[in-house]
Amino acid sequence: ANPVETLAEKYIGGSMRTTLKTRHTLLDEHLTQLIEKHPDLQVLEIAAGLSPRGWWFRQHFPQIDYRELDLPDMAATKQAALTQIDSLSPAMLSADLFTEDFKVIDDLDKADAVLVRSAAMHDLAVPESLLAVARAGAGVNNIPLDEYAKKGIVAFNTPGANANGVKELVVAGLLLASRDIIGGYNWVKENASEENLAKLVEKQKKQYAGNELKGKSIGVIGLGAIGVLVANICNRLGMKVYGYDPYVSVRSAWSLSRMVKHIASIDELFETCDYITIHVPYMDSTKGMINKEAIDKMKDGVTLLNFARGELVDNQAVIEGLASGKVKHYVTDFPSAEIAGVDKVITIPH
Repeated sequence: ANPVETLAEKYIGGSMRTTLKTRHTLLDEHLTQLIEKHPDLQVLEIAAGLSPRGWWFRQHFPQIDYRELDLPDMAATKQAALTQIDSLSPAMLSADLFTEDFKVIDDLDKADAVLVRSAAMHDLAVPESLLAVARAGAGVNNIPLDEYAKKGIVAFNTPGANANGVKELVVAGLLLASRDIIGGYNWVKENASEENLAKLVEKQKKQYAGNELKGKSIGVIGLGAIGVLVANICNRLGMKVYGYDPYVSVRSAWSLSRMVKHIASIDELFETCDYITIHVPYMDSTKGMINKEAIDKMKDGVTLLNFARGELVDNQAVIEGLASGKVKHYVTDFPSAEIAGVDKVITIPH
């Protein structure tokens, strides 16, 4: 059967109006039927995120090697499934979730609910009628949680919703830092009018060669929805991956490649890795966690990547590390006037 069609009808489409427990039961039945049809099955691989029932499967079918895979085309598969659902029942979502009274408005004072991405709400006056605030992302440091709790305003986030997108940006950051792609691009653009450009390229290209990622070590700080995806993709790139997270969840642990080495001490990660990428929430306990003391413990020539929150890194300490050669590159999607023009800093919009 068409796997997308099966996903839509058996799991999502056929159970959109049911409880979470019923959806789990439907998936359990579908997996059981699969095993009955294939009694000699030894390995079952299922896309991570489609099955929240790995523990159930391992309990009932211990003889089968159950693996959750981080498929690079998972987003396309989910989108295809949703398209299939729309064809099965075009009015399903609108009928179930929203009444005809639902409206998107620009006037905050008349809003019952707010959807926010990165805008800071701490100094924003909200109406007494406000019931809920939804954060389009994982972090909630831009929402005054304590104040809203006192007012009875429900605040919630969407962890993992943008996990794949962040993972891809981290990979892009690794390549930009290791290969000096930006320097090579700028050189070619500056010399585009040269008649013998092809010959000049042969002489100049070694200046931008950089190094391969394969065989290099990378430390992933934070093994949540994003950190796990980053660790797994770096493993596939042939890197030696070290993960640090004292609060790692069971779900994340099951999704993490067995090739990722879990480190109990963050200092060991600092001392070991050529690349370090941060994927933790911004809290009082994590503010400025990458500071001068931390950088001093790192390997010479370390590359730092921060696609989590700008406040996690002490920019001045990084600037000093870059000047001394301790830090080779700093890659982040939180540009600021303090670091944007600094040599060896690669910044892109968040």
